[in-house]
Amino acid sequence: MPKIVKFIISLGTPLLIGVVGGIFTSSSVQTWYREISKPSFTPPSWVFGPAWTLLYILMGISFYLVWVKNFGGRAQFILPLYAGQLLLNLLWSLFFFGLKNPLLGLFDIVFLWLLILLNVYNFWKVSLVSGVLLIPYLMWVTFATALNAGVVLLNK
Repeated sequence: MPKIVKFIISLGTPLLIGVVGGIFTSSSVQTWYREISKPSFTPPSWVFGPAWTLLYILMGISFYLVWVKNFGGRAQFILPLYAGQLLLNLLWSLFFFGLKNPLLGLFDIVFLWLLILLNVYNFWKVSLVSGVLLIPYLMWVTFATALNAGVVLLNK
């Protein structure tokens, strides 16, 4: 497969996950989400779209760098790991915003964080740059986990 095709697929996949997740988010962000109590360190709503877009782009580039190195010969492990974190990323939007269930979202995001950490480690082993590109994602999801936990505690 030509590298340009790999790059388009690598970039397009997480961006598509973001678009689908955005559908769940948009159904509640102007209604339910405005009404619930949020931690004092919650950023303004406009921050989330650009932050996630950048993170999805970094994810895609990171995946591409690992793909062009044939996943370090560990595709059978790396591909399900990456797909799993993408799925949990999407499910968080469904649980938190779509179902309006912050507790279910919290369970999801904890597992998402663990899979991202495993992705960082495994991508790092194949390509140092690839692993480094996932660190902002891990940091953002760490922050998002704190936000999610705060929402759970403030709205019980």
